[in-house]
Amino acid sequence: MKDNFDLFFRRKPALMLIALKKLSRVRYGSVLAKEVDCTYSHAVKILQTLEKLGLVLFEKQGRIKLIKLTKKGTEIADNIDNIRKTIG
Repeated sequence: MKDNFDLFFRRKPALMLIALKKLSRVRYGSVLAKEVDCTYSHAVKILQTLEKLGLVLFEKQGRIKLIKLTKKGTEIADNIDNIRKTIG
């Protein structure tokens, strides 16, 4: 049986936002994919959607793309995390 969190949110995108918020520093896509237990390609698709919504930014440093939350993304991640803590 799924937990209460899954009732309200799509698990992987919500967990990505929370993971990005936790350390509040830029992250690599491959590390983020491992943290939320999904494939790199699935993580990239989710991150591209989050970028279109203005929740994350990509910073290119050489061959690497770093990911960080925007102000709007941080606010939404905070709210999702608060709800997750409330419902258990």
